[in-house]
Amino acid sequence: MASWALSRISNLQKHLSPNIPSPKGEGLVKISPEVSEALSLGKPVVALESTIISHGMPYPQNLETAKEVEAIVRQNGAIPATIAILDGVPCIGLSPEELERLATIGRKARKTARRDIAHVVATGGNGATTVSATMFFASMVGIPIFVTGGIGGVHRHGESTMDISSDLVELGRTPVAVVSAGVKSILDIPRTLEYLETQGVCAAAYQTSEFPAFFTEKSGCKAPCRVDSPEECARLIEAHNSLMLGTGILISVPIPSKYSASGNFIESAIQKALKDAREQNITGSSETPFLLARVNELTGGASLSASAQIAVSLSQLRQESYEVGGVAEESFGGDNGGCQNRLRSQPRRKVPHRRWLPSLAVAVAVVVASFVVGAALRT
Repeated sequence: MASWALSRISNLQKHLSPNIPSPKGEGLVKISPEVSEALSLGKPVVALESTIISHGMPYPQNLETAKEVEAIVRQNGAIPATIAILDGVPCIGLSPEELERLATIGRKARKTARRDIAHVVATGGNGATTVSATMFFASMVGIPIFVTGGIGGVHRHGESTMDISSDLVELGRTPVAVVSAGVKSILDIPRTLEYLETQGVCAAAYQTSEFPAFFTEKSGCKAPCRVDSPEECARLIEAHNSLMLGTGILISVPIPSKYSASGNFIESAIQKALKDAREQNITGSSETPFLLARVNELTGGASLSASAQIAVSLSQLRQESYEVGGVAEESFGGDNGGCQNRLRSQPRRKVPHRRWLPSLAVAVAVVVASFVVGAALRT
């Protein structure tokens, strides 16, 4: 039985495209030629999830959004690597045809977290990767930066239901830097930050001392750490990786205050959406898509339009990443969990962390731009 299984696995590996140079997962994933070349040449690559394509909006808006987001990545000097599973094969970087296929499959594709990967592959299914699955594959092939809208977290009343997103566990064991717009407002953000601390995850806020809440810039929670530029983000990641801490990093970018939705307005809609979910017995992986759609409906699209305005500083962020010189001493701010760090001033010189700058600038840009694209296509 064991020999048959080994033979079956060997045949399976030969059947799939052997594109990974590392023994880990060798032959089990397909890397697009563009992404493979970029990785081999050390060019910046940014990973993108695919659940937003399959479950975020209907066809053809989802395809248009995916193309626009990839275009934003390219315009900022990096290579996009949208990750999905097609016919049981994990794909790192999708061709235009594969992107369109995933968009047309839509919700028929399985929403795939880390726990679902093996089953989707074994059954030859189609899977749209969530944060946890995207992080897993990005780490497998050596993509250090992953950008997404909002991560999952501890659900409200999670202390009783134990409904905690696998995104948080993945951040605690996979060394990928995740740049996002914070934790989704529909979740319990204070408990999510506590859980991230338990997992040993560095959670930093970009240009703010308060942790962002996806639709709004403020959550009422102090950010454990603060970074104020792509260079500071890069230095943080370089230090983290040099120490081989083995965990991910979460860098959360808030929307500008003048475009932020009213916290009370959004919270009222969230409470109504939660009540509707309970009455309809919607739980598990189906709950988050339902809540987000319901909040958007209850706010008359205000939750999306709030996110839609945050492409303000793209060119500035990109320019900033390439023109950085010496770094003045800055506080990382925040006293949550006792995380008080200070950056030391350094003379202008070539330092290892600069290799992270293009990817980081693009990641921050995509976070603020992806919402704009999606919302514009909805109007």
